Amino acid sequence: MKQISERIFYCGILNPNLRVFDVVMRTDFGTSYNAYVVKGSGATAIIDAAHYSFSGLFLEELREALGGRQPDYLVVNHTEPDHSGAIAAMLEVWPGLTVVTNGVAAKYLRQMLSRDFSPRIVKDGDTLPLGDCGLRFLIAPFLHWPDSMMTWLPEEGTLFSCDVFGCHYCEQGVTDANVTYERDYQAAFRYYYDCIFGPFRPFVQKGLQKLESLDLQRICPSHGPVLTRGCKLESALDAYQQWSAPVEKADTTPQVPVFYCSAYGNTARIGRAVREGILEARPGAACALHDLTGCNMPAMGALLNQSDAFALGCLTINRDAVPPLWALLSHADAVNMPKRPCALFGSYGWSGEAFANIAARLQMLKCNVFEEQFRVNFVPSGEELAQARAFGRRFAERLP
Repeated sequence: MKQISERIFYCGILNPNLRVFDVVMRTDFGTSYNAYVVKGSGATAIIDAAHYSFSGLFLEELREALGGRQPDYLVVNHTEPDHSGAIAAMLEVWPGLTVVTNGVAAKYLRQMLSRDFSPRIVKDGDTLPLGDCGLRFLIAPFLHWPDSMMTWLPEEGTLFSCDVFGCHYCEQGVTDANVTYERDYQAAFRYYYDCIFGPFRPFVQKGLQKLESLDLQRICPSHGPVLTRGCKLESALDAYQQWSAPVEKADTTPQVPVFYCSAYGNTARIGRAVREGILEARPGAACALHDLTGCNMPAMGALLNQSDAFALGCLTINRDAVPPLWALLSHADAVNMPKRPCALFGSYGWSGEAFANIAARLQMLKCNVFEEQFRVNFVPSGEELAQARAFGRRFAERLP
């Protein structure tokens, strides 16, 4: 437990040894599951909870922060299990605790807890009096779940921002003034934004607009250090504004990368022919070949997400596409990928299941898959390479 201000007490959990979060995110510097107690003269509110595996320790931290008080409210800004996992244990200890959240979060929480409860449902701008202070709720959908909201405590100039402005960086001192390794913190802050909020930039902009009229002195996120005015608060706001700003493309050059895997060079040869066809139809296009074998996959994923269209060369082993192809598509920005033009090509030996499997994934991403796939059995002939060029040319001619 750590006192943040006259009314606010930190009761989160530090997890410095975590190295992978939600399967796909690196956490080189650990993380924290932040929660807070707000003590008003008339009522006490807990802001968020912690991961279920730390329920026992979290309850100890809560009791210390409460200092003998009985909590009245639990504000749930977001129901992802790293925030909500300990709620079941809290309701066992304090069965009269009123859960305060929005309608979407209440629906999710009922499924997660497998128990009935009577939440107090709030809408954007609703308030919760605590005596000499009070909370105001800012609904912020898709920051980064449909249920996300932020909570504002005007008397302390404090925003409980949920995941916004957070990062996976475990700091023993809790606040930004105590960050020991500045470069590591900044890397973790940017990586967190890219992974969590990068696909939701328009919603980040809407969220930032809600904060413009607030006299922010402190931001208490759900992960990472508390941000304070005069330290890192201003730079965090500026960074989110910059990173989420609409991208105005000064360069109108079409970005049409060609990705492929090739065991014996056959799919690579077809890929070169497809690229030639694309450049015949679009001479000014940025159309480079990228072998996915042993590549920097995050960089390839970024290239995929920045593309205007792309072509993908498939290789089949053991009746499926090879792992690098799946790895590339796992980096796809599913929110912004719909209608993206793409084309499939490649060589196959026995039956070529990779094409149908990859096409199914692209259809799930709602990409605009071009024609039938261009497939060659084993080694492409000169005629087939000419057909591959024609395939690439037709694909490029239909691009917007």
